[in-house]
Amino acid sequence: MNIKFLFSKAGIAAIAVATIVAVALISSLPSLRIDLTEDNLYSLSDGTRNIVSNLQTPIELMFFYSESATEDIPQIRSYGTRVQELLREIVLASNGRLSFSVIDPEPFSEDEDLATEFGIQAVPVSQGGQAIYFGLVAAQEEGAAVNPALGRAAETLPLIRPDQEQFLEYEFMKLISKVNNPDLQVVGLVTQLDIDGGFDPIAGQATQQWMIMDIIRQLYAVQRVDVTAAEIDEEVDILMIVHPEGLSEQMLYAIDQFVMRGGKTMLFLDPSADSMVSRSQQGNLIPAGMRSELPGLLEAWGIEFASDKVLTDNELALRVSMGQGQRPIAHLGMLGVQRNFLTQNDIVTSRLENINLSSPGVISQAEGSTTRFEPLMVSSTDAMLMDAGLLEDVTDPSILFDEFVSEDRSFTIAARVTGVIGTAFPDGRPMEEAEDSAEAEEVDGDGDAEIAAEDPVEEEPVAEHLTSSNGKVNILVFADTDMLSDRMWVRVTQFMGQRIPQPFSNNGDMVINALDNLSGGADLSGIRSRGTYSRPFTRVIQLQRQADDRLRVEEAELLERLAETEAALAELNQDESGDLIGQVTPEIQSEVDRFNEEMLATRRSLRDVQYQLTEDIEQLGSNLKLINTALIPIILSILALLLSYVRAQRRKVTRA
Repeated sequence: MNIKFLFSKAGIAAIAVATIVAVALISSLPSLRIDLTEDNLYSLSDGTRNIVSNLQTPIELMFFYSESATEDIPQIRSYGTRVQELLREIVLASNGRLSFSVIDPEPFSEDEDLATEFGIQAVPVSQGGQAIYFGLVAAQEEGAAVNPALGRAAETLPLIRPDQEQFLEYEFMKLISKVNNPDLQVVGLVTQLDIDGGFDPIAGQATQQWMIMDIIRQLYAVQRVDVTAAEIDEEVDILMIVHPEGLSEQMLYAIDQFVMRGGKTMLFLDPSADSMVSRSQQGNLIPAGMRSELPGLLEAWGIEFASDKVLTDNELALRVSMGQGQRPIAHLGMLGVQRNFLTQNDIVTSRLENINLSSPGVISQAEGSTTRFEPLMVSSTDAMLMDAGLLEDVTDPSILFDEFVSEDRSFTIAARVTGVIGTAFPDGRPMEEAEDSAEAEEVDGDGDAEIAAEDPVEEEPVAEHLTSSNGKVNILVFADTDMLSDRMWVRVTQFMGQRIPQPFSNNGDMVINALDNLSGGADLSGIRSRGTYSRPFTRVIQLQRQADDRLRVEEAELLERLAETEAALAELNQDESGDLIGQVTPEIQSEVDRFNEEMLATRRSLRDVQYQLTEDIEQLGSNLKLINTALIPIILSILALLLSYVRAQRRKVTRA
């Protein structure tokens, strides 16, 4: 007995020592993670790891979360747990460059004052319920400010909405990237449109800039790029090209090299730029430079654009009024692209409801291209490409229906193009047109020419010519420029000298989303959308759909019988001349009683359908519980017994 007792003590001690060693080993490997979820919900993107591992200054993440106020709200608490898990994964990947804290701003506390200071406001979860804080602040750590005179940079996400969960990693990294680089990014605008304001020669007065430029200037520094120049300023971070037309070879080369150097680019093309059309006093249309062109560059970027074709779509056509008092009619060339035609797994177009377009074109991936072409906005399959000239001459949109024949396929209106590209100028910078200097020599004589030759002008250093891009490029291409004009997405009102936008479409949101996405660089742009954490019971959903179908059929039959009964009652309530009898006859009472019986029977049938649905769902739940509580343990027990039997047989063989 003493020997057994000693052995048992030794066994317990060995188990304890093994447990301590295992815990110590696991604790020494905090970065070891195994993600077994279907959508890799807890695995960070490579772009996230690159961003946090290259932070210039230490950044503090403060998660303002009313944990005590959400004790009785399991959905919010579960979501809060997932947010914290993701933030901790990001902090863990930063190798100490990020710190993380959870702050519970209780009422009338210093933490609540701190939340208000950073612009985070409490929001009510339910009507009459307690408001909660659920926001994130990213701030440079104390003493780590790049410019101490300006204080530490900070960015705020006031509310982490549950419908953002799919893009939480992107939103968090955008916040961190802005704090890491607090200076405003510079958007270089290349255009000949009056998008940034201009002069109307007909009206004889200046025109205001489009509202989209007002909004862009609130978030970015905008710099106009001279279309006659030969260089693009090195300060430009994002190049916004709107309706390129008639650009010089020098400017095309400058754009090419900007993209080669990794510059982010947003391109708006158009086969029929309505904004280039001006109206004379007589109302005649004067088209000028209607079609976009970017010779050589589109081919090098792997993009095909039909500059003479306009997209028409019967399903997405907007109804427009051609004049005061006229009935609105569908215009095949003016489209309202709805949510289901916008890519929902890309941050540029996710959560947008509709985009309005006018005479848009289509783009596609060029044959043999090595770039990645990802559509962001597409047409329906009830669409057709028409000659741009036809739509330019149309004054009655109904005429387009006479020419419309659906091609039964979908077209791409906007796309993201990424990958390594080659230059459109393999021979280097194109030669500038030689100025005719002979006339100058004739004016001043040979002597002056010799003097000029003796005084050479000091040439500026020429940038190195790149034949291939420095890494992957990121280009967002939209086949419409009219989507930027005010008339397509916003009403502008004046108040106290200020222009107040009242959007009726998401055009502006998409442009800002695109700029935000590009401003984060390739790493931020490459962060994928996360999968969904909710795992719906597809069998239950199928049962509900089947029940809904039966309900609709029986309700339709009931309504049909009701209409027949009403018609029969109306007929019985009239005399031979068609006048109302005004009293309840036995025939009418009999018909009413018959219908009441049928209605009660139908309602019983509807209740039976609902009851059967509940029974089926409960039965399914019971089967799942049985499988989880009984069948799985039984299977595991059988496997354990089989394993034990196999080991016993091996021991017998060994002893024999």
